[in-house]
Amino acid sequence: MKTLVVSLLVVVAVAERPPLSYDAPAPHTSSPVQHIPIIRDERVHPAADGTYSFDVETGDGIVRSESGGPGGAQQGTVSFTFPDGQIFSLQFVADGNGYQPQSPFLPVAPAFPHPIPAHALEQIERGRLELEARAREEQRQSSSQGQATPSRHYGEPQ
Repeated sequence: MKTLVVSLLVVVAVAERPPLSYDAPAPHTSSPVQHIPIIRDERVHPAADGTYSFDVETGDGIVRSESGGPGGAQQGTVSFTFPDGQIFSLQFVADGNGYQPQSPFLPVAPAFPHPIPAHALEQIERGRLELEARAREEQRQSSSQGQATPSRHYGEPQ
């Protein structure tokens, strides 16, 4: 048993330890890095009331504009060209109603696949009529007793 413990300690002591310092990975020499120039970079830093704006354009065709005002409202545009030549553009507004992007590239929910079947519409109407009849009955009972009882169903005021 002692031999086993001693041999395990020797194995642990001899095992290769990871380096204690971090060396950055070697750069990939197979693909040269292309530096994209900034053609335009115009910025108006936030004023006391929160107003700001910036316009940036790069040498590879990316254009980004944004501006904001008091209360946190923002609006802007982004555009660039896909490798296949298509031009992507996006306009957005961000305000009290949330973020509202607009672009022909954004997905659109499909239209409802079919009209609601007649039997389903009939069941919906039947349920509505039953609720109305129940409410009228409760109102009739409360008025015949001379005092109003609380309704168990809430809906539009009569």
